[in-house]
Amino acid sequence: MKVKTLILGAGAAGMFCASRAGGDVLVIDHAKAAGEKIRISGGGRCNFTNLDIQFSNYICANPHFHKSALSQFTQWDFIELMAKYGIAWHEKTLGQLFCDESAKDVVAMLRQEMDKAGADLWLQTEIETIQKDGAHFHVALSRQGRRVVIEAENLVVATGGKSIPKMGATGIGYKIASDFGIKVTETRAGLVPFTFDAERFKALAGLSSEVTARAARGPAFTEGMLFTHRGLSGPSMLQISSYWREGEAITLDMSPKRSLAEFLKSEKRGAGKKYLTTILGMIFPARLVEHLAGVMDMSGNIADWSDKRLTELADQLHAWELIPTGSEGYRTAEVTLGGVDTDELSSKTMEAKKVKGLYFIGECVDVTGWLGGYNFQWAWASAAAAGRAISA
Repeated sequence: MKVKTLILGAGAAGMFCASRAGGDVLVIDHAKAAGEKIRISGGGRCNFTNLDIQFSNYICANPHFHKSALSQFTQWDFIELMAKYGIAWHEKTLGQLFCDESAKDVVAMLRQEMDKAGADLWLQTEIETIQKDGAHFHVALSRQGRRVVIEAENLVVATGGKSIPKMGATGIGYKIASDFGIKVTETRAGLVPFTFDAERFKALAGLSSEVTARAARGPAFTEGMLFTHRGLSGPSMLQISSYWREGEAITLDMSPKRSLAEFLKSEKRGAGKKYLTTILGMIFPARLVEHLAGVMDMSGNIADWSDKRLTELADQLHAWELIPTGSEGYRTAEVTLGGVDTDELSSKTMEAKKVKGLYFIGECVDVTGWLGGYNFQWAWASAAAAGRAISA
């Protein structure tokens, strides 16, 4: 069977590329349904983009690579497409856009866009072998118990990363790249909760708090943090996890919007007979104060503390340093960091420089966005870039 373009992967990038690649397109996926990660994203509402897309919101070995695609297809372009389909959305926080109703609306929209473009979709289809003979790719597939060989001028790899293997993630895109002599950078789990020793935060499980969090490298994030039975989660933790390396410490400002030194000194003047833990209980949950008192000296009445000691304690709480034992890994990671080396690709078209007609888009490329719709925007933008090049 011959097609102009074969797209491997029916996720966000693969489906969107199919709608932009100019017809005679076949999309294949081993899953039972297309767009499953879209369906579960954002608590079922799909955080499909962000109002404030900045190039600095992405992690890439080449900090300039993603600029071209993101400039050619912006968040406003995708918002316009949503409007055409009458899909209502709302801003939740920090520019993050979610569907009012269901993430399934985005999947349905992408399927309709594919239908308009005349693209075919084969699900529950496995890749057996991929070869290139002259100007054509020959891809052997296993479908409905039989072997089918597809001949294609263009091969688009949109297979995603290793994150959430229970959804079918395999990292096959990295193997395809390597088989064609294309370099792949180190991959690791990103946007993922931290783990600690089993009993470390067990008594605090379920508590949440706004913090400013920072890893040893990268920016600080002021967002929510959640204590879990296994460690720390919540938006702030997911954000810094993409910059964290095993064995490194993370730093938490437990009171990012209030000077604790000023607060404690003020309370000392007006309520000196109260226990210091009682004073801290005015701004922190009791369980958290009890935990902090076990790792920091908070004994006695506040009146017994000198201003210097109060300042030192405040500094500790504004810069609480912890060393995670690890992360939850790909099992719960929202994205995979690293991937196909961007030095191997054209930033304008996503085509491999060494292999004509071979494209890599979406999560399998070494471009990772922050939490908040940035990775979906990269999927749309990189897919649009490849689709534009193929249809030209």
